[in-house]
Amino acid sequence: MSKQVRVRFAPSPTGPLHIGGVRTALFNYLFAKKHNGTFILRIEDTDQNRYVEGAENYIVESLNWCGIAFDEGPNKNEKFGPYRQSERKHLYKEYADKLIASGNAYYAFDTSEALDFHRKDHEAKGKTFIYNWHNRLKLENSLSLSTEETQAKLDADEDYVIRFKSPQDETLHLTDLIRGNMTIDTNVLDDKVLFKSDGMPTYHLANIVDDHLMEITHVIRGEEWLPSLALHDLLYKAFGWEAPEFAHLPLILKPTGKGKLSKRDGDKLGFPVFPLAYKDHKTDEVSSGYREEGYFPEAVVNFLAFLGWNPGTEQEIFSLEELIQAFDLSRVNKAGARFDPDKIKWFNHHYMQEQDNDALAKQFQLLFPEELKDIDVNYIAMVINLIKERATFVTDFWGLGHFFFDTPSSLDEKAVKKAWKEDSPELMKELITIVSNVEDYTVENLQISIKGWITSKEIGFGKVMMPLRLALVGALQGPDVFDIMYLIGKDESVRRIDNLINTLS
Repeated sequence: MSKQVRVRFAPSPTGPLHIGGVRTALFNYLFAKKHNGTFILRIEDTDQNRYVEGAENYIVESLNWCGIAFDEGPNKNEKFGPYRQSERKHLYKEYADKLIASGNAYYAFDTSEALDFHRKDHEAKGKTFIYNWHNRLKLENSLSLSTEETQAKLDADEDYVIRFKSPQDETLHLTDLIRGNMTIDTNVLDDKVLFKSDGMPTYHLANIVDDHLMEITHVIRGEEWLPSLALHDLLYKAFGWEAPEFAHLPLILKPTGKGKLSKRDGDKLGFPVFPLAYKDHKTDEVSSGYREEGYFPEAVVNFLAFLGWNPGTEQEIFSLEELIQAFDLSRVNKAGARFDPDKIKWFNHHYMQEQDNDALAKQFQLLFPEELKDIDVNYIAMVINLIKERATFVTDFWGLGHFFFDTPSSLDEKAVKKAWKEDSPELMKELITIVSNVEDYTVENLQISIKGWITSKEIGFGKVMMPLRLALVGALQGPDVFDIMYLIGKDESVRRIDNLINTLS
């Protein structure tokens, strides 16, 4: 690419960042890094009525947690700053005025009541009201009014908007890096509002001006912005600017594959739709987040990368660096991507196996402070090494390995029926002697002693190993019996076998 790649992620701080927004940020980040470019965060906060305190910090924290931190943005490398649109609003009137001067935009003074009347009148006639070439000369604007009448209204501080003057009888030829070539008949376009008399631009004007001034080369955004592409293309032409290249990402669909994924879907099916937990300050409702639910950021990123993109190979596990190297917009699909809650668990299970046991032990301690308060972190790490193969989340560790920390207080009834036979008490008493006589208490020596004894008695291994496991765990589950015995120690192993005999005899 001849130009230095510059892409931007431009969320509105109106609440928590949806997982779809994180996917958009990720694809921008991957594209930028693949081409040694710059990933920019711009906060589009022109709609002050919907602004939510703390939402910007939430967005930044979410990106940082995912490992896709921005290169330029608020309070960071502000080469093209400021990066909040509310701090740039002095710029937009100047550009709106340029469009009026060039004849590409006009003042419109229609009241909301008048526009509502026209909409209802059209509906009554089975039509749809569109403010554009076919009726603008009949409405109250600077195209239908004289220059003097227009100036009088401006001097009187009447409310107005500045509308873009969409062309008549033209065909636009548009190109999208994902969807290919498209043609649009300009006669179906409405004259969008670009600027309001309260001094604030609409998304369309602010977006175009900022992308131009920040030298954005590629606009990678969600499919919901595809209907705006024609207007944005026309705005670039009206200003005489070179437009960036556009790529519109596919929707993220519900797990059923029908309809766009929403927070309601997550609430209903029990999975998060936000990267971090979020508390609504108006309702005090707390929405769960992937971080708080125990997901690793690597798993979330790997999963999101596959929502609408594929590498063209069978490989599914990618580090962030591998994703950067493999990512290509030509391999992004047009069709919507179904969100699969089970698949992200599969990714999390994989990344669980790659985690450092000491780090996991500290996380486990934080989650179960009472149960693990007097237990050495090195011992916890050794336990985790034995059980994490079956874990998806750190919270799973207690269920998988509680017997390493607590003597079982109850016995599984089905396990008792299966494991405890008439000769079990005598065999367990003999086993206590065998275990007690193991001098160098290692996993290997335990195996040699116990298996040798079982073989010498010419009995089935199950007659000993099942009641032994029952004694140690309280159920017929858990990792290797000899690993359990080694970790809990000789005295505790003997005590548990003796407890089983006393309980069941």
